[in-house]
Amino acid sequence: MKILEELILRYPQLNCCIQEISDAINIITDCFKSDGKLLICGNGGSCSDSEHMVGELMKGFLLKRPLTEKQLKSFKAVGVGKEFTDKLQGALSAISLTGHPSLSTAYANDVDAEFVYAQQTFGLGKKEDILICISTSGNAKNVYNAAIVANSMGIKTIALTGISGGKLKKICNCTICVPESETFKVQELHLPVYHALCASVEQHFFRE
Repeated sequence: MKILEELILRYPQLNCCIQEISDAINIITDCFKSDGKLLICGNGGSCSDSEHMVGELMKGFLLKRPLTEKQLKSFKAVGVGKEFTDKLQGALSAISLTGHPSLSTAYANDVDAEFVYAQQTFGLGKKEDILICISTSGNAKNVYNAAIVANSMGIKTIALTGISGGKLKKICNCTICVPESETFKVQELHLPVYHALCASVEQHFFRE
């Protein structure tokens, strides 16, 4: 069964945003084809979701992701054999902007906490990248500010929000508005959505 078909079978309430989920898959796939990376940010439970997404992308999720022949030859050229390369997996480049406590706390203390993700987007982003903004309300100020920076740099933006979409819906290239408004219920639907995103992109690049 196809990934999105299974998603809707298990979570029929997500059928209302299936087009946006499909659009997000295409945007992310194009990003990786162009040698871009994902920058992901959120607060609270959405901070955990940001880290969770990176975990599914940077190592094998549903597939094993063996190294390519070209990659194996590169390791062989420096005298590294199978016992080493068997421990590595293909990766889809992703960085959680929530995972740099020294930078984040310094910036919050010295400048402005609402610009912590904006500064990281400005410093790490390039036009081939994507910024994924996770906010149950769609109104988190630090996430919104990061999206503004991304827009100014020509970086495409994807938002995962609740039913209203909030302010992020107005400025992001693609907004997946799951049909809930209460925070924990929105978060419960964000997880299967980003699992479907990660699984679909992984299948594109690593299917056997």
